[in-house]
Amino acid sequence: MGLSETLKAIADPARRAILEMLKDGRKSAGEIASHFNLTNATVSYHLAQLKKADLITETRHKNFIYYELNVSVFEDILVWVYQLKENNNEKE
Repeated sequence: MGLSETLKAIADPARRAILEMLKDGRKSAGEIASHFNLTNATVSYHLAQLKKADLITETRHKNFIYYELNVSVFEDILVWVYQLKENNNEKE
């Protein structure tokens, strides 16, 4: 997925909150949903958008789905931002 789709995915406050939760390690869908005053369907939608943007990965274990951060995408974003800074410094 491209950078614009990734940035669009993290533009939503609920999705950023999910990412913040996952920085402490993998969590089940139920654990994530318990932190929100949202329907399970809405939380599932947000998880699907984050997964589509490749910001999170999922693993299945028995009847549970666990989510965790995909840090390589964040590294790509940081490289892009750093390159913007470098290009701006070259113009000065």
